[in-house]
Amino acid sequence: MRWVYLVVIILFVLATLIFAMQNRELVTMSFLSLQARAPLALLTVVVYLLGAITGGSLFGLLRRSYKGSRRIVGTR
Repeated sequence: MRWVYLVVIILFVLATLIFAMQNRELVTMSFLSLQARAPLALLTVVVYLLGAITGGSLFGLLRRSYKGSRRIVGTR
């Protein structure tokens, strides 16, 4: 099963890289009153990495919380 996860991750990374390489034009990103101009490829990679980091940490937090709640319930 570990190999299946590895293949899926590799496919997502490859698809993201292919998308990023084909979309190199500059885009303007606005958030509140801030604006930044950067290549779409760079923004795509940054958003992908931020999503991977936050998604992984959220999954870890939920797993730890679930295990902690099972221990508390199991001791009663």
